[in-house]
Amino acid sequence: MKKLKSCYMQVRRHQQQTSDRRWILPLAIGSICSLFLLLLTTLASSSGQARLIPLSVYGLRSSVFAESKINPLSVSVSVSVSVAPPPPPRLAYLISGSSGDGQMLKRTLMALYHPNNQYVVHLDRESSAEERLDLSAFVANQTLFGRFKNVRMIVKANFVTYRGPTMVANTLHAAAILLREGGDWDWFVNLSASDYPLVTQDDLLHTFSYLPRDLNFIDHTSNIGWKESHRAKPIIIDPGLYMSKKADVFWVSQKRSMPTAFKLFTGSAWMMLSRPFVDYFIWGWDNLPRIVLMYYANFLSSPEGYFHTVICNAKEFTNTTVNSDLHFISWDNPPKQHPHHLTLDDFDRMVDSNAPFARKFRRDEPVLDKIDSELLSRRPGMVTPGGWCIGTRENGSDPCAEIGDTSVIKPGSGAKRVEKLVTYLLSNENFRPRQCG
Repeated sequence: MKKLKSCYMQVRRHQQQTSDRRWILPLAIGSICSLFLLLLTTLASSSGQARLIPLSVYGLRSSVFAESKINPLSVSVSVSVSVAPPPPPRLAYLISGSSGDGQMLKRTLMALYHPNNQYVVHLDRESSAEERLDLSAFVANQTLFGRFKNVRMIVKANFVTYRGPTMVANTLHAAAILLREGGDWDWFVNLSASDYPLVTQDDLLHTFSYLPRDLNFIDHTSNIGWKESHRAKPIIIDPGLYMSKKADVFWVSQKRSMPTAFKLFTGSAWMMLSRPFVDYFIWGWDNLPRIVLMYYANFLSSPEGYFHTVICNAKEFTNTTVNSDLHFISWDNPPKQHPHHLTLDDFDRMVDSNAPFARKFRRDEPVLDKIDSELLSRRPGMVTPGGWCIGTRENGSDPCAEIGDTSVIKPGSGAKRVEKLVTYLLSNENFRPRQCG
């Protein structure tokens, strides 16, 4: 009883002290609101379009970007004013491949590497044991990876059947690993070994520092067209779900009607998804992700529909979609099953697209060397340098052999390109009107 009375008296004293200081709360709230409104007026233009702080504020000369003098995208901020940039986000990558993709997967990983990001790499069971062991040894022997412990390999390889739901299962597997072991991160990005970045991680992290962390970049549409008869109604079986040897999907004779419990959406299989949405479809506190997953287990090319259907049928996430996969991809018109392999002839179009990623590349394609030298400043066998690299480049030395503050971001011209793309995607004409329509 004495302990209970003592606790009660402590609570009473706390309540009395709180009531004596009630005038502090309105003052604090008023101050916070004023600061918030000031921040909004700095970051948003009168037209309502999303605006980013000019890169020149953070030490990047505006003369690098000639187009900014013609049609400046950002609000005017004096360079002399000290503006603290928001903390950069952390990205979580899945890079996956199949037989023969080991070397290209390594190259993509090195081009994407940043100490503050998280990475999961996977070679499926169609690749040889020797190829998977080689990738495992590569991850284990990289000094940077060992120091920051942010690269993980799925050692027990999954079967991934092209066009089958096992590709979705592999993505869910990697996302679950990153949620469990990857610490704090903000966006999940799924890539293949035939993808490659067109900007540095500093460029990407700088630009995404100014975006709400709940945005989901996912190309999608409800206008499924011919896919209704060729994908939604046919029923397929993926042997990768239950066989120990890989085989292609096969069709059953019966067909099914279109679902009425949810609306189907389709789009690109390559996405950049927010941490809250990844939490949602992995943990599934609402049953929708599981129901849709079971439906897509018999759906042809399910990676091009599962995540899109879930996000556009979940009310809490519908308004977070940005209709883009952030990729440059060269398709036939009308599109065929596979996109074109990119070459040197596509380089200018890749850069002009302002996309941070491109696909599809063949292994050792010469255009990759051009991307490394002209866009990433990356040398063979080295990671893409960033603000965290403080070593010398003299005599071919690796500047990232000496590591500084990993929170330092030094954006280059690629940041301006990504800024232009994001500003376009978040404009009044392209953001809300293209959400889950």
